[in-house]
Amino acid sequence: MSKFQFGNVVVVDGVNIGVIVKSWDDGTHDVYVRTYSGVIPYYEKDIKHLIYNKELSEEEIEFY
Repeated sequence: MSKFQFGNVVVVDGVNIGVIVKSWDDGTHDVYVRTYSGVIPYYEKDIKHLIYNKELSEEEIEFY
């Protein structure tokens, strides 16, 4: 089973943010990448989840 689903916000190429638009049975995903203004296929191993949570407190900002 794939770890990505339609609509997941992801990071590709190490710096570009994209959105999963289609998942295929062969382990690839079509990702819309705004930087490229298009949909690019990526292997699951080349995609990372974008982690965002909440606004950081002053203590958290100092820690990170």
